[in-house]
Parts: sequence; structure tokens; C-alpha cells
Amino acid sequence: MSVVGVAPDREARTLTMTAEYDAPVEQVWRLWADPRLLERWWGPPTYPATVHEHDLRPGGRVVYSMTGPEGDTHYGWWRPGRVDPPTGLELEDGFGDADGTPAEGMPTTRVRVDIADAGGGRTRMTVTSTFPSAEAMDQMLQMGMAEGMREALGQTYPLLEGSAA
Repeated sequence: MSVVGVAPDREARTLTMTAEYDAPVEQVWRLWADPRLLERWWGPPTYPATVHEHDLRPGGRVVYSMTGPEGDTHYGWWRPGRVDPPTGLELEDGFGDADGTPAEGMPTTRVRVDIADAGGGRTRMTVTSTFPSAEAMDQMLQMGMAEGMREALGQTYPLLEGSAA
């Protein structure tokens, strides 16, 4: 399988990515819920992630870093809102420092993850990022967010091989 859809919508200020898996819903949920699994796919392959904190409960916090090929390290954070295992998650996502403090001047996005049974033993995951403004969306897309997310999701497939029900 592969990423089956990438849909930027400037008017709605959203970027929606859809992937389908030959795996049960619960296994796809683990991509988000298991920090060791998360760090094997979150971010592009040339920027592997390390998860420093992982509290995926409403009001919790996730702090991670991604290290680039030149040894540069970039920190990010999530603030989970709605968490409905194994089918849904909403969170705020942003750049920050090693302590998870949000970076000033960088936009944050609201992310909604929907995981649903697609029939025939398949699962569809839809990740929708909503930006606070069209300018913020342009900034993030110019930074390579769409390509980075596509590459990140591309890394999820090998993690789920052999997990079909």
C-alpha cells in the first residue's frame, strides 16, 4: 500500500493525507500510541525522530526531536486534545525547544487523525492538519511539510507488515 491521497486546501487552510493499510485498526493506532514505534516513522527518513516524552492522554504532552543528516536537531511537541483509541486523535503540533516549550514566531497546527475500518481487513488513516492562517499554511508547505509527511507515512507500511488480521 501507499499514501493514497494528499489534498492541500488553501481556502480551508488544511492539508489532508490519507493512507491505507493491510492491517487492523488497532495496529494502525499503535503507530501513534507506542513511542518506540512512533520514532520509527515520524518525520522524513533523513530526519529520524527521538521521542523524549509521550503522554498521549487529553491534556498530556509529547516532546520529540528530529536529527538531520548534518547533525542538526529540531524539537517539536504535541498537546493531545481528544484521544479515542483506537480510532481517533486530535492534537496541537508545533516546533519548540528541548523542554517542549513552543517556539515563538512559528505556527502551530491542529491535527486530526481518523482511523477507520476500510473493509476487507484494511484500515484507512486520514491525517488532517489545519493551519491558523493561509500565511502559516504557506510557510509550513514551503518548509516541506507535505513532502515530509508523505515520506513519514511511507515509513509506516513496513512497520505494519504481517499484522493483518
